[in-house]
Amino acid sequence: MFGLSMKTIYLLVPLFPLGGALLAGLLGRKIGRSGSHTVTILGVAVSFALSAFVILPDVMSGNTFNGTVYTWGVSGGIPIEIGFLIDGLTATMMVVVTFVSFMVHIYTVGYMRDDPGYQRFFSYIALFTFSMLMLVMSNNFLQLFFGWEAVGLVSYLLIGFWYTRESAIFASLKAFLVNRVGDLAFLLGIAAIYKTFGTLDYAAVFAIAPQYASQTLEIVSGVDWNLITLISILLFVGAMGKSAQVPLHVWLPDSMEGPTPISALIHAATMVTAGIFMVARMSPLFELSTTALSVVLIIGAITALFMGLIGLVQNDIKRVVAYSTLSQLGYMTVALGVSAYSAGVFHLMTHAFFKALLFLGAGSVIIAMHHEQDMRKMGGLKKYMPVTWITMWIGTLALIGFPGFAGFFSKDTIIEAVHTSSIFGSGFAYFSVVTGVIITSFYSFRLLYLTFHGKPRMDEHTRNHLKESPLVVTVPLVLLAIPSIVIGALYIEPIVFGDLFGNAIFVLPEHDVLATLKESWQGIGQYMAHGVKALPFYLMLAGWLGAWLCYIKYPHLPGVISKKFAFIYRLLENKYYFDHFNNIVFAAGARLTGRLFWRLGDERLIDGLAVNGSARVVGWVSSLVRHIQSGYVYHYAFAMIIGLFTLITFFLHG
Repeated sequence: MFGLSMKTIYLLVPLFPLGGALLAGLLGRKIGRSGSHTVTILGVAVSFALSAFVILPDVMSGNTFNGTVYTWGVSGGIPIEIGFLIDGLTATMMVVVTFVSFMVHIYTVGYMRDDPGYQRFFSYIALFTFSMLMLVMSNNFLQLFFGWEAVGLVSYLLIGFWYTRESAIFASLKAFLVNRVGDLAFLLGIAAIYKTFGTLDYAAVFAIAPQYASQTLEIVSGVDWNLITLISILLFVGAMGKSAQVPLHVWLPDSMEGPTPISALIHAATMVTAGIFMVARMSPLFELSTTALSVVLIIGAITALFMGLIGLVQNDIKRVVAYSTLSQLGYMTVALGVSAYSAGVFHLMTHAFFKALLFLGAGSVIIAMHHEQDMRKMGGLKKYMPVTWITMWIGTLALIGFPGFAGFFSKDTIIEAVHTSSIFGSGFAYFSVVTGVIITSFYSFRLLYLTFHGKPRMDEHTRNHLKESPLVVTVPLVLLAIPSIVIGALYIEPIVFGDLFGNAIFVLPEHDVLATLKESWQGIGQYMAHGVKALPFYLMLAGWLGAWLCYIKYPHLPGVISKKFAFIYRLLENKYYFDHFNNIVFAAGARLTGRLFWRLGDERLIDGLAVNGSARVVGWVSSLVRHIQSGYVYHYAFAMIIGLFTLITFFLHG
């Protein structure tokens, strides 16, 4: 491409968004609002074009790259390198990240046009894209950790972008602190890898790992831990933080305090997918520990089921989509737990398109409603916002897994893979993902019906000013709607049953559930025909019917049900009291510990003993010594005689 070497093209993919971020951030006032969005949109657009060039003529023809681009230094024998691993898995992530980011950048021009922090926001989202690209393109754990922490830092800046809001400050701090829990475990896992293997290079670690499959160590005296299991679980705890798995999920719904474009970017293509990608990339380690795989499977199943249930009672349009993200991340994690890594990444890809579409569609509604987000104050918007309405329907059909849409192929593959698996926890996981189908369908159509159908419930002023969003908002919706329809049918065969990922993913023969599914694969038509006869299809229709009955046919029914099952409703409304528990135990506990250290350490030891105590000692000594300084000559002569006598005595005895 333009005479550039492939190595140069790989390097330019993350550098273009970084360049845009630096120009908008450092020179934003000089280049102005239009200049800021131009350089960042152009940077991400070029990055997307280069990523598409990498996957289409290069990676899909069988080429891969694994090498060091730049060595920054060596510290304690650890080379600090920038290195890229470009294969099918990386290239897929590069295209997904850059395309969704490109759409979000364009959409932001319309959504944030009146915001005083316009240039700063564009700088942040371009930097977010750069950070995610460095994460997915890395070929070593050190660079992986750099990208991992960078996306965490930028998410903190973006969630708290409207820093005059107390709720935004609280949400950004919450996201930062919860992710520190996962990141500590992740860092310990990387440290254990270096201690065990003596290298941080992926290829070297994966090559050596089978030799340590049976090695154990004692963390607690008398209790043996399998080394690979320990490393894998530590890495997965890091993924639990980034990809918001129970119980480290609490930060993600609150991230809705940030502007809608960043909600789409975090939930669709960047931060929350980092953990899923990382576990898929680490498949050569996870495959050596069935215990770690079962942990991944059970955590994912709990997240898929119980987070979806919370979505049933949410009234904030963005929070419904947020809990949908949590549930779908659970599906991806379940796929990883049954060693269907390709299916998990496939769902990651399809989900990125339709979830970005749903978030940006929700943002379009919020613009029209003058930043009102409560669905109970909406209704009947389809005649005012036809483009947003149609694209939201497409996103919803993809999310619920309606046959032919993108989500159908990826979600059904995961359900079939779990059904085929015999690993410990697969029975509970199958129940969770199947039950999740009816839950997803119900809350998705609840959102559609409350927002776009029925009688308008907004105030008269808002209704009189309702109109479709400008083209800069609706064009990204249309462009995201297209892959939300076709991407599943196009890529199920090369990704799930083909060889697109090649050696990027390693699965032991005894764990290979996708190989079993491949035996019955006969093409798209047969797969869809099987899908409309399977249980998930009928559960999806049942959820759709339930939402129609509750919110169109008998709108009084939800109130009756919530009163009938008041305890369950309160439990879901309070999100299983996770936040209450964290506030009472961890937040209050931390404040209590801080007060204890303040009272004992600061007030009594430092101020009381060290500072004030030393002053009192000096005062007491000086009050004694000052009596010697009387001003009388005979007192000084007497002191000299006593001193001389003491010295003579000391030397004589010495």
